[in-house]
Amino acid sequence: MSVRIVVMGPSGSGKSTVGAALAEDLGARFVDGDDLHPLTNVEKMAAGIPLDDDDRMPWLRVVGRTLAAETRIVVACSALRRHYRDAIRAEAPNAVFVELGVARETLARRLGDRPDHFMPAALLGSQLDAWEPLRDDEVGLRVDAALPLRREVAAIRKALIAITRAPGDAQSLR
Repeated sequence: MSVRIVVMGPSGSGKSTVGAALAEDLGARFVDGDDLHPLTNVEKMAAGIPLDDDDRMPWLRVVGRTLAAETRIVVACSALRRHYRDAIRAEAPNAVFVELGVARETLARRLGDRPDHFMPAALLGSQLDAWEPLRDDEVGLRVDAALPLRREVAAIRKALIAITRAPGDAQSLR
């Protein structure tokens, strides 16, 4: 069974932490989408300049191709807008999106706790302004990112089984 999952949310939502733990739990490869950004994007964000669609679209296609190239993979990627997720799905049609829900205050605190990251806390507002939650017609789920990590991964696994398993299907995610 193929498993192609995007753990999504704004900076500070825990995408990398949750994604890595979920990948380990599922026996899948983990890729941090931040590592797929071209240097120009990283430099722009580090300078406090929000990315625009011209910056993001080539990167999102790489994220989608990375998903499509693997059978069992979890990628952490902001995927803030619906058309960004559509760009990923254009490359990896069976991708499942896991949206991490977290309060703005928690995001701001988390970003303040990681001063060495290239994404400064000053850009949080632009990310939240761009944020478009998953819609009912998108394959995915939303989970409370304030849960303890093990509970969060368990909740994701349970929801993924419900999403990916056809009635009577004996396959598991592992």
